Amino acid sequence: MGDGPTADSATARQERSPSDYAGAIYGSLLAASVVAGTGPGHQPPNPGQLIALLLATGVVFWLAHVYAHLVGEKSSRALVSLTEFRVCARREWPIVQAAVPPAAAVGIGVFLGLSDAGAAWLALAVAVGSQLGWALYVAAKAGATRGRLVAAGVINLVLGLVIVLLKAALTH
Repeated sequence: MGDGPTADSATARQERSPSDYAGAIYGSLLAASVVAGTGPGHQPPNPGQLIALLLATGVVFWLAHVYAHLVGEKSSRALVSLTEFRVCARREWPIVQAAVPPAAAVGIGVFLGLSDAGAAWLALAVAVGSQLGWALYVAAKAGATRGRLVAAGVINLVLGLVIVLLKAALTH
């Protein structure tokens, strides 16, 4: 029995730690970018294709983040344990989760009778709204002052609005 913490106890603590909210913000921004990037210069995807594209992009970027973190953290040795993989995959999972609300918005838009373009705009609004919501949540959870909350909101709104403006410019 050792006196200090072990690698296993550190891994167990990491497994119990809250999700990485940066992944949710990043995933929401990624989803908005996917929606904004569809359509210009070619036939826009139908709602089913857009839903698949949003979810597949979230999964691919999640896997890329997990791979990059594991390779970056473990460059001194060749093998990564299954526990290390699970911890990293769980920490990065919000990237995938952030693709779900915009994908659901596409389906809801179709159900409500919106055109394909209308459903895509709804998905974009949901993605940008999610990005803003996560940024404000994280700032508030960290105990940010009112000024820092406003700054976090403005920064994320600017990022989201740039994507919206690009979509509007590229589709007209």
